[in-house]
Amino acid sequence: MPEPTSPSRRGFLTGAAAVAAATAVPLAVSRTAAAAEPQAAARPNILLIVTDDQPKHTDWAIQKTIAWLGGHGVEYPNGHVATPLCAPSRSSVFSGRYAHNHGVRNNGASAALDQHTTVQRYLQQAGYRTGLFGKYLNSWTLADNPPHFEDWLLLQPSYNNSATYNDNGTVHQITGYPTNVIRNHALDFLDRAATDTRPWFAYVTPFASHEPNVPAPKYADTPVPPWNGRPSVTEEDRSDKPAYIQNATATLDDARNLRRRQLRTLLSVDDAVQAFHDKLVDLGQLDNTLVVYIGDNGYTWADHGWLKKSVPYSPSHQVPFYLSWPAGGLGSGTVDNRLVANIDIAPTILDAAGITPTTPQDGRSLLTGYSRDHLLVEWWKQGTAAGGPNTWASYVDKERQYTEYYALHTNAAGVVSGTGQVLFREYYDLVSDPYQLKNLLHQATPAQEQALGIPALAAKLAADRTG
Repeated sequence: MPEPTSPSRRGFLTGAAAVAAATAVPLAVSRTAAAAEPQAAARPNILLIVTDDQPKHTDWAIQKTIAWLGGHGVEYPNGHVATPLCAPSRSSVFSGRYAHNHGVRNNGASAALDQHTTVQRYLQQAGYRTGLFGKYLNSWTLADNPPHFEDWLLLQPSYNNSATYNDNGTVHQITGYPTNVIRNHALDFLDRAATDTRPWFAYVTPFASHEPNVPAPKYADTPVPPWNGRPSVTEEDRSDKPAYIQNATATLDDARNLRRRQLRTLLSVDDAVQAFHDKLVDLGQLDNTLVVYIGDNGYTWADHGWLKKSVPYSPSHQVPFYLSWPAGGLGSGTVDNRLVANIDIAPTILDAAGITPTTPQDGRSLLTGYSRDHLLVEWWKQGTAAGGPNTWASYVDKERQYTEYYALHTNAAGVVSGTGQVLFREYYDLVSDPYQLKNLLHQATPAQEQALGIPALAAKLAADRTG
């Protein structure tokens, strides 16, 4: 039985015009047209695809994905993650909450996530058929079944041809390249829609493009377009950066090798996405399936000498982010320039399904006209070992980024301790300095800080961190 459009989805029809004017996205027209059709009110199927460590600027490897979700959906070029680390980011995807609210502050703290707050719990409770295929949460015991999924294939992260999985409660090895194994099990789940009339939610999460980035044999030697780096890779003077960046040693050649491996692993992900598209066409469910594609965090390609994630620089927290739902009016190939994040995924899915969450969420549905003016990005240092970044938090908008590093750390369970003293600060003008080469707080006077608006940004950041 089709359900009525939820209040926030109806609100989109009046609010989207203003957003479209600001972002050059003709969403209001397509959404209004779709709302006149009965199918737009039906609960959509949900396909959520989360890749591992996929930065922006990997378009070459996902051309089929872009053709579908970019050409017949919405691209969000200002897509971010609220914490550039796997388990905290995935917990934000599930819950729509910042890490300081859901409690998974590091990869060892997966047990801190309240499973009662997750999108899969709400969808299963509402009668959705739910499935999980691929990586779940770091530090999750493989033998433990994932809550609120009725069908699953959990991967012990690996590229081995005989990787270990939890296959609906049975832990065993399955032969085949893991991305392809995950694809095939997800396709089987979709196939059951031919006989099971319930709407479904499929969470598909391949290990690509995480290290060690081993491609499928068919792509092992695929030529990759050359790359000459960007100004942040060849930055000569890092004296205005924190000590761990001053000591970073990654080179352009290191970045080229990593990029090559990542792109080759993502080619199999692209094949899988094309297979999902073709299956939905065969099932007649393409139009009324909400598809979300996002990386769980970005990755630096030797930017500022750093060849990892977990840092407050754009390549680490900016990610590819696409959404498609033709029956919901999001199928015409548009670009939405709003500042969006992984915390918006759960609210968007629940809004589309007509479900009002009973637990608080920090994100907002992308089906509404809401447009934030800035985003909190945060990360915690685990343990007290020397080296690497200290705990930090950032105020990020389209034009600037202000970061504070703190004397704080977590234990394996995500419990925070330390004085909280501010150890270092950075401020970048992202319009004139998109590669974050010049920290404007380096040797700045109090008057210069005042002119930059730093006191107000610091106060806002402090409020965001406790909100």
